[in-house]
Amino acid sequence: MRIDLTQYAGMRICAAVSGGRDSMALLHYLISRGGEYGISVCAVNFDHGMRAESSSRDSAFVAEYCKQNGVPLIFYKWTDEGAKTESAAHFWRFMKYTQAVQPQTLSNGDKWDGADAVATAHHLNDNAETVLFNLARGSGLAGLTGITDEEYSSVAPKPFKLIRPLIAVSRAEIDEYIAKNNIPYVDDETNFTDDYTRNKIRHNVLPELEKAVPGASGAIYRFSRIAAEDEEYFKKIIEERGLIKRTPLGCEISYCAEKSVFKRCVSRCLRELNVRDYSFEHFEALYALQFAGRGKKFEFCGYTVFNEGNKIAFCSSSALKMQEDGCPFSEYFNHDASPVFLGRPLYIGSQGSEPKLDISHPKTLKFDCDKIPSTAVVRFMRPGDKFTKFGGGTKNLGSYFTDLKIPARIRSNVPVVADGNDILIVCGVEISEKVRLEDGTRNPAVCVAEDYIKMSK
Repeated sequence: MRIDLTQYAGMRICAAVSGGRDSMALLHYLISRGGEYGISVCAVNFDHGMRAESSSRDSAFVAEYCKQNGVPLIFYKWTDEGAKTESAAHFWRFMKYTQAVQPQTLSNGDKWDGADAVATAHHLNDNAETVLFNLARGSGLAGLTGITDEEYSSVAPKPFKLIRPLIAVSRAEIDEYIAKNNIPYVDDETNFTDDYTRNKIRHNVLPELEKAVPGASGAIYRFSRIAAEDEEYFKKIIEERGLIKRTPLGCEISYCAEKSVFKRCVSRCLRELNVRDYSFEHFEALYALQFAGRGKKFEFCGYTVFNEGNKIAFCSSSALKMQEDGCPFSEYFNHDASPVFLGRPLYIGSQGSEPKLDISHPKTLKFDCDKIPSTAVVRFMRPGDKFTKFGGGTKNLGSYFTDLKIPARIRSNVPVVADGNDILIVCGVEISEKVRLEDGTRNPAVCVAEDYIKMSK
């Protein structure tokens, strides 16, 4: 097994290690050969808790191996509530990568200066499985690019690369390297079943294809790289014409009659939105939606897509419901997650605990938390909303925004704390007279958001 490490010379690489043979081969290669190229290595391991005791066992194995070999280890355990699906696990891991590349103090007290790249152990056969899977479900030509050699992520505060050093290395080469170097590993028992579509392709389809056409996996890899070159051409067209725009609830695609370009816009949007279970029929339905008339919509894979005249807009169905119903104030107050509400920077919590938000004009409002009813929610404005201004006087919320010269394009993105149609806090603008601080206030709290008045100027 040979990997060209010259392309990674001088880099700090964080290797994603599950304990399986692929990731253990990658980690061993990096720590045994990386020094020749000035490469610094750490490992990141995830316990998804999806395989009961096996998950903890595998993580313990990785921790012991890293300890014995002097490899700094970053560890994450999935404690999030909600359904633990393969798709959700993939998204959770990616978001944790953005944390793993940051400088930090590890659990054993060691300092890690951060990484330039995260390396995963995807290999030649994984790529072939992906191409065949995408081909079989009719996901479009973009799906034939397979697993890329590397990706660039700008999600984290410190942008990083996601690299795949083993992508041109076969399963057989990895097995040979493991045996030759006596590298320990653990097996994920789910890899030996046919419960998942990919496993069926891995165990039944690809081996038969290799028998019929020796070297098929390598040929598929070369084909996928040709497809990737074509996709780069379309990517340039899409970016030059500004066809895709990210939004707080999803993304938008400007009207595009050229089907080949439009479908690639859809592929890029779905990839960014972490939507994976799409098909040829979805592409056709979305293309037709462009001509269906303003207000028409199409729902699939947890998203609702609207025709908005000169564009179609992808919106998270769950976020739309939250936008309509609101999030209970009691649940949002002192929320542990990142301080964002449906894409808008917002923190509501106890005074003195407010974080520093990455916004241009932060505005902090102080209020009496005990005066917030238990029925209050965090949401956006609705028809019929009323606001009792600080100092007195009640107005229609829309009229209040007009007085402050806040344009319509901004109003719909201003979070509010409301009890029915009674607006108690216009986040980033003002609090209601009804929740003002008094001399005897026992539970002062803060609301930190963008200053929407300054934003409007």
